[in-house]
Amino acid sequence: MAPRANWKGTLKVGELSCAVALYTAASTSERIAFHTINRATGHRVRREFVDSETGKAVDREEQVKGYDVGKDDYVLLSPEEVAAAVPESDKTLSVTAFIACADVDDVYFDRPYYLAPSGDTAEEAFALIREGMRKKNVVAIAQAVLFRRVRSLLIRAYDDGLVATTLNFDYQVRSAKDAFSEIPAMKIEGEMLDLAQHIIKTKKGSFDAATFDDRYEAALADLVKAKLEGKKITAPKQPKRGDVIDLMAALRESAGVAGKATKQNKSAGQKKTSPQKRARKPAKAQPPQRKAG
Repeated sequence: MAPRANWKGTLKVGELSCAVALYTAASTSERIAFHTINRATGHRVRREFVDSETGKAVDREEQVKGYDVGKDDYVLLSPEEVAAAVPESDKTLSVTAFIACADVDDVYFDRPYYLAPSGDTAEEAFALIREGMRKKNVVAIAQAVLFRRVRSLLIRAYDDGLVATTLNFDYQVRSAKDAFSEIPAMKIEGEMLDLAQHIIKTKKGSFDAATFDDRYEAALADLVKAKLEGKKITAPKQPKRGDVIDLMAALRESAGVAGKATKQNKSAGQKKTSPQKRARKPAKAQPPQRKAG
């Protein structure tokens, strides 16, 4: 069965336009969902809004939106007033510019949607827009009224269709400087950097979403199945945490050169130091490893 469109309208590039439909590309509907149950009766419970002071239930027609402007002081907005603030929609997805994909920082990416032609008469114009973007290796920035707001979208060619990703507003994206302000400036070089690069090279691969498992979802499914079958539920054993070792030792072990480094160090020491000198001046002991605690 064909998926249900979230939105239908017109994709417009200059004077070129075609009817399009927007479909959800990523959804959480397949996740396991739970209801809240009254343990004593086995019945589902329902949510009810109550007055925070009187404790009495408030009927839906008595509920209004309120903007907090101070202690117990609110600006009240009726449903009609809120609805009047929603921008009018002409059902048009208007392309404002074509840019390089790298020009948009991916922290602005919000939610992806599939964009497809709506109806046979739109297919040729849709294909023309798609292939033109693909040949020029660009993405489109467009705007439309979606879900009660004017939204900006990044549109790119994807297989036989397009993917339209809604973009976060600038005020929604927090400053990276605030998050990284306490990271000290450090210069990484020498063997440490060489080992890190070697590890990255040996771990090089390709992206395949099918290889990523939702372990929590799988564990919930197993738990529900075990309950249905009347099996005893046992908590899984927690993995043991290894000792904390120094960074260089961890890098060498990850790179598979821990043993080689030790042999090379010993060999170099034997060439530079005579047996008599070694007897009078023993090799410096390695510091003990720090243990987790």
